[in-house]
Amino acid sequence: MKLEPLGDSAVVATLGSGIDEATMAAVLDFSEAVLTANRRGISDVVPAYATVTVFYDPAQFAEGAADPYDGVCKFIESCVGRPSRAPFRWQAKLAEIPVYYGGDFAPDMPHVAEHCKMSVDDVISIHSSAEYLVHAIGFTPGFPYLGGLPEVLRTPRRDTPRAHVPAGSVAIGGSQTGVYPVDSPGGWQIIGRTPLHLFRPFNRQAAFLRPGDRVRFKPLTRQEFVSWR
Repeated sequence: MKLEPLGDSAVVATLGSGIDEATMAAVLDFSEAVLTANRRGISDVVPAYATVTVFYDPAQFAEGAADPYDGVCKFIESCVGRPSRAPFRWQAKLAEIPVYYGGDFAPDMPHVAEHCKMSVDDVISIHSSAEYLVHAIGFTPGFPYLGGLPEVLRTPRRDTPRAHVPAGSVAIGGSQTGVYPVDSPGGWQIIGRTPLHLFRPFNRQAAFLRPGDRVRFKPLTRQEFVSWR
């Protein structure tokens, strides 16, 4: 495990180098251990890909003349291999996300199909047949980075990002797929749209998905999409 400072109130613990399920499992287990240690001064724990970022209050780790950074690093190291003492905070779930893969809601679908040398129907079938793992939430509030995209669908991001991508847009970016939860700029290839709201700021859990969750996409007809909305 490698520890590095992030500003003056956070430490990034790196547990691996790949984007894979084994590394994600280790990240979530370690996040659980840090959280359930209930150490005063730890304000947040953020798992993502192969890292766990631990946010802390330096004043709570300034014991005598000790450097707060050294103090929090010692605490983090003490959590390695520690069994959790509470139910897992990120209770993994399998989420089904409905998607309409057509029309104006899928402006990059023709390009993706051409790049992958297959029909649009094949892109839809393959994309909606896979099961994806949420590796991280970020970029915008609630944006899920999903691993598990079939290799045959991997498509580079757009050369020029769009200034505006509508909320709910389902897209492919290289070896990953994801969903834009809010209106934002973006450079991924848009292949559909979901009527689900993946970010609800007034809910207790604002983001619909969390690291460790699994996702499947369910194709909708245009009428089903319109009725859903």
